[in-house]
Amino acid sequence: MAEDPYKVLGVPRDAKPEAIKSAYRKLARKHHPDLNPGKAEAEEKFKAASAANDLLSDPERRARFDRGEIDAEGQEKAPPGYGAGPGGFGAGGYRRQADQPYGARYGQASEGPAGMDAGMFEDLFADVFEARRRAETGPRRGTDESYRLNVAFLDAVRGATRQLTLPDGKALSVKIPPGVVSGQVLRLRGQGGPGRNGGPAGDAMIELEVAEHAFLTRDGNDLRMELPVTLKEAVLGGPVVVPTPFGELRMNLPAASDSGRTIRLRGKGVAEHGQRPAGDLFLTLRVTIGKPDAALEEFLRGWEPENAEDPRAGMEFGE
Repeated sequence: MAEDPYKVLGVPRDAKPEAIKSAYRKLARKHHPDLNPGKAEAEEKFKAASAANDLLSDPERRARFDRGEIDAEGQEKAPPGYGAGPGGFGAGGYRRQADQPYGARYGQASEGPAGMDAGMFEDLFADVFEARRRAETGPRRGTDESYRLNVAFLDAVRGATRQLTLPDGKALSVKIPPGVVSGQVLRLRGQGGPGRNGGPAGDAMIELEVAEHAFLTRDGNDLRMELPVTLKEAVLGGPVVVPTPFGELRMNLPAASDSGRTIRLRGKGVAEHGQRPAGDLFLTLRVTIGKPDAALEEFLRGWEPENAEDPRAGMEFGE
């Protein structure tokens, strides 16, 4: 149901025709679709103002609306106690022509589109023309331009500054913050297409593609790495030098550390955007034999462990 036309135009119920015309003219110039391209709300307000003006600018229809005989859409309203009659009669016994909307017999109250008179139409046309002229001749921002940058795994973890060469030969310096991931887009303001008529340049949108690493994988802000250890280190434990993205670390390996054991180094993962605390580094041990020397082979031939365990115990597949 349409809103009260007086409320739509913002005028009192005893407003003079000049006040109604002035209120409509102001709203039409404010909300006209040509002056608000792509704004659905403005278009709806323009339509509502036009409909309200159509009704209130017609003295007969306005009087009938004020007496409650028609509603805000110009449709007949039934007097109290009356219903729709037979033979195509509407509420209150009023007949309307077939295939004709309510209120159509009253025509348009004024000339021009959306109920405007000639003067109002000329003014609105002038506004539209001026808006288009300003759009064409005024300052206009340049377009944003998209690029793709391949980033090394460690650059994504630690952060770095890299050069991106554009198709026209121009080089952009791209600062990569720590913790970026594939698909993330960096915005370089003012590095896009040039502006027009003194307008600002657009932005360069840099989509990142992070490469894989031979030893490291990332899980959120945590890093995971498989760490090879010798048989002696695994059995006896002791200090072990661990290479990490942030330099070598010395850690004390517990004795009897079997393959598959995971050791956690806190705070040695990714510090996203430089924020602390950082993630952790998880080391999964992998015991490597290498080529045994003669002494080890001789020892193992004569070695009988005291509480020997079968490493394959429980590996049954059933019948």
